[in-house]
Amino acid sequence: MSTVAVAIICKTPAPGKSKTRLSPPLRPEECAEISGCFIADLSATIAELAAEGDAQGYAVYTPAGSEGALTRLLPPDFSLVLQGEGDLGQRLDKGIADLLARGHAGAILINSDSPTLPKAVLRQAVEALKSGDRAVLSPALDGGYTFIGLSRPHPHLFADIPWSTPEVYRLTLERARDIGLPVVELAPWYDVDDAASYALLEQELDGLPLPFAPADFVRQPAARTAAFVRRRRAPQAVAQPAQAGAA
Repeated sequence: MSTVAVAIICKTPAPGKSKTRLSPPLRPEECAEISGCFIADLSATIAELAAEGDAQGYAVYTPAGSEGALTRLLPPDFSLVLQGEGDLGQRLDKGIADLLARGHAGAILINSDSPTLPKAVLRQAVEALKSGDRAVLSPALDGGYTFIGLSRPHPHLFADIPWSTPEVYRLTLERARDIGLPVVELAPWYDVDDAASYALLEQELDGLPLPFAPADFVRQPAARTAAFVRRRRAPQAVAQPAQAGAA
């Protein structure tokens, strides 16, 4: 199969269990809502990419039994793959292996916290994976990575990594060197997972340039995320017309 699997690795949103590091400034129910917005917007980007003919969209998800709620956030042509057990490294490794076992030429796992990730970055990743055994990585501003892609399973990349630390990206590159695996490093992006990165999202949606983004990259519009941010910023402006109409 010449297509590349492009997947969001995600947890089906639920208040109190989703994006908890965003509270504060968001309330738990807002954390769940914006998580759904992120998944919907990123999956829409993947669907645009898949429409070009050489990619297929997936959600590698948890928990089991949440398929109905998750499917409502996804394009109709997405497929679901249940995450495995264990730490993040074990789940990433199994997610890649499960997607490649379906016959794809490569598999990309994207975090679910980057709703404006440019399609151009993913296009570059897809093209790189069609060219042989290699890894593709997009570094994240917090020292991790926004996505990882492989054309073959390589469990060593995920072994003994201190997840959720600034060392993740550096150590992943070391693991690749250990096994002689070529790495294609793509443009960096950012994860929206705390108050500081939420403020960065607001700035980006206001049209301010991101200092780390290539000048020729156009961010995705992230329509649902942008609508959430607008509503949250101006709750009174939303409520006033309804009150006037009721009067």
